[in-house]
Amino acid sequence: MPLVPASNTITNFSGTASLTPLIGALMADSFVGRFWTITVGSIIYELGLISITLSTILPSLRPPPCPTQQNCQEASSLQLSVLYISLLLTSLGSGGIRPCVVTFAADQFDMKKSTLASQKWNFFNWYYFCMGIATLTASTVVVYIQDDVGWSWGFGIPAIAMALSILALVFGSVLYVKLKPGGSPFTRLAQVIVSAFKKRKQLVPEDSKLLYQNRELDAAISVDGTLLHTHQYKWLDKAAIIREGEATNSNPPNLWRLATVHRVEELKAIIRMLPIWSAGIL
Repeated sequence: MPLVPASNTITNFSGTASLTPLIGALMADSFVGRFWTITVGSIIYELGLISITLSTILPSLRPPPCPTQQNCQEASSLQLSVLYISLLLTSLGSGGIRPCVVTFAADQFDMKKSTLASQKWNFFNWYYFCMGIATLTASTVVVYIQDDVGWSWGFGIPAIAMALSILALVFGSVLYVKLKPGGSPFTRLAQVIVSAFKKRKQLVPEDSKLLYQNRELDAAISVDGTLLHTHQYKWLDKAAIIREGEATNSNPPNLWRLATVHRVEELKAIIRMLPIWSAGIL
């Protein structure tokens, strides 16, 4: 493949791999939960690894070797299709894995128990340590194998490792804590904005305890406890103002008219992070 098309392919692959985690996170939070999102994403990722490994093994799926790097035969449409499908599968698979692995691990620890809370932080230390070791190994050992042993082994070893990790994940499924989906976070944010707009003429009470709180309603989205009220962006607090008939013990509230303090604080936290996020774009 010429340099320019190859660069475009890498750029498209990187962009797709960066976008799919948004879809994966939405699926996990809204519909199927983190465990099944990780499992399905891992299987799709493995299919991509197997596909690209086969393209290095079967001569019909790759151009002939070109040691001189001159007058090399370009890949056929079939060969390019296999390559693109492989990259697409790995991009889609990573979208189900990357946004869910860390949060799924956090779900396994009950922060209300001091012993489990300390184990949680130990887990994250080891997790990021192992991630660093894996990155170093991929950048050195795997690259060496690709250059000096063969591309088939260079892609085959990660495919085998991924297959083993999927088996470990599936066989240990009975031991995991699987939380139910808490609903789309985008819907929750929209509900807060709409509710605040509908109550734009209301006055925010001085005592934040008068704002609406419901731990049972927020249980699925606040495993480690609800967020505390803050005084910044007080206009959003209007979404949690309780009007007559909006909050009863018998029926859940209409979340497009009344939001909990926890959900309001979620939106506030995102607004606070926007300057940092926008700086990352530049």
